[in-house]
Amino acid sequence: MTFGIADLSVIPMRREKSERSEMVSQLLFGEVYEVLEEEDKWLNICLLHDHCCGWIDRKTYKEVSEEFAEKYRASDQLIMSEVFNLVVKKGDWENKMVVAGSVLPFYDAYTKKLMIGDEEYVVKGFLREVGIESLRELLIQYALMFYNAPYRWGGRTPNGVDGAGLVQMAYRLAGITIPRYIEQQAGEGQVLSFLEEAQPGDLAFFGDSSGAVTHVGILWEQGRIIHASGKVRVDKIDHHGIFNEDLKRYTHTLKVVRQIF
Repeated sequence: MTFGIADLSVIPMRREKSERSEMVSQLLFGEVYEVLEEEDKWLNICLLHDHCCGWIDRKTYKEVSEEFAEKYRASDQLIMSEVFNLVVKKGDWENKMVVAGSVLPFYDAYTKKLMIGDEEYVVKGFLREVGIESLRELLIQYALMFYNAPYRWGGRTPNGVDGAGLVQMAYRLAGITIPRYIEQQAGEGQVLSFLEEAQPGDLAFFGDSSGAVTHVGILWEQGRIIHASGKVRVDKIDHHGIFNEDLKRYTHTLKVVRQIF
């Protein structure tokens, strides 16, 4: 087996092996993947943590050993929770910006060092310590970190994120791994009979007249929901769906509420 790691801030993952192909997701700094197929200028990869697959440009590929990948998979890695930070490779002078959700493999809090394959990096900025907030409070805190981020199909960062990406990253930052795509997320956890049973951090799914799930958001308190629609925003929600106060109408029809943990 062949493995790689992202040593760039963000790498597009595409549906097909073409720069014109749809971006289905993004690979973030420090995330490790298995190479499934190699073809000319492109690699078909699958992320270790959520098994999301897609094509990346071969120029962005940095190989790591199978031993590194297995140690990475077997141990807990630090997920960076700051909106952005700076890292620098040992022996280099150029700072590299990394974004929220990036992984800092084998991070040492004392030296602020991490390993990208066999290369040593140092975190230049401040890494805050997570307080004693409850898991649900953390989820909401991380979701709101993306507030006003523009909607971007396939996006997973505060620079642009889609609905399922927002949900996955908020959960990932809180230490919970869930699938990347909305159809997969809609099968997670336990169905709640009524919206009133939900707690902050639970997920609400919305759909069209055919019954297909087309949208997802993170429930907050007092009948509000955090979701990505044009941008990451907070709107009202009731048993009918999402009510957009700017437009003065319902924009999404509620299908199901699920409790993930």
